[in-house]
Amino acid sequence: MPITTSRRPVTAPLAPVHRSRASEVYEQLKRDIAEFRMVPGDRFSEHELCNRLEVSRTPVRQALTRLQQEGLVEVMFRSGWRVLPFDFDKFDQLYDLRMVLETTAVQRLCQQEVETSGPALQALKDRWLVPVAERSSDAVQVAEWDEDFHEAIVRAAGNPEMARVHHELTERIRIIRRLDFLKQVRIDATYDEHAKILRAILARKADRADLLMRSHIEASQVEVRKITLHQVFMARQVAPAGQER
Repeated sequence: MPITTSRRPVTAPLAPVHRSRASEVYEQLKRDIAEFRMVPGDRFSEHELCNRLEVSRTPVRQALTRLQQEGLVEVMFRSGWRVLPFDFDKFDQLYDLRMVLETTAVQRLCQQEVETSGPALQALKDRWLVPVAERSSDAVQVAEWDEDFHEAIVRAAGNPEMARVHHELTERIRIIRRLDFLKQVRIDATYDEHAKILRAILARKADRADLLMRSHIEASQVEVRKITLHQVFMARQVAPAGQER
């Protein structure tokens, strides 16, 4: 019987330039919205974005379509695009999902052996269990650290799919969640509450850790419900150094 060989056909790369550039534009615009360089209600045109980002219209349009699907922008008939106002009903639903994921994570962490989650929790201890004098007062930095705290806890629970869903959720609530750190009192509360949650997890007190995490998330949810247009304006003033405001 003759020996035959099969050779897979050589195919061209599946990542055209426009797709890669569209992803870059998408990430940039999403950062602009999350960091309030583009605030809810702002109107803009594709032409303006092309000039500012120095790209063609195709990647801009593709990026805006993705943002529209995520509920961050909408197209206005004959008048360009607009950053969508906050949909608090949707955010409430996302916070409900966040509650389920994070309380499940702390329950699982408390059931693990200390060595299993030790390195991840040690990094959180080094950042959050510090003297008051060593706490950061930078709203943008604390907001980023807060996201990392909650994502690290979910990752440490050991379920990659749960961590993936939680990360996507974090991306979706970032725009409103960061407004929770405009006041120093909320930054102080975050440090205090994170410290209590960590200590409960380290002591393997599942019920207490669950209760503390629930209270922490509920307090944040209440605070973001108080957001006003003035707070959105103030958020623009604390955009990262070196960025347009």
